[in-house]
Amino acid sequence: MLAFLVVIGLFTAGVLVRGVLGAALLGLLAAGVAVLLAATWQALSPGHRFGRVLVLVVLVAVAFSVL
Repeated sequence: MLAFLVVIGLFTAGVLVRGVLGAALLGLLAAGVAVLLAATWQALSPGHRFGRVLVLVVLVAVAFSVL
């Protein structure tokens, strides 16, 4: 539950703060997602891999959009 709240908090703060700081917060979140994706890659089915990569791509796109 705590991890979920941290993710929601980082995403919300990144979107609301905007600018370089907001993009950095979202970039930090994207880095965490990338590490988790890399660590679980072998255990994921192709469908789950696609979904998680899609989430990562959308998160990076949002990070660039707040600049």
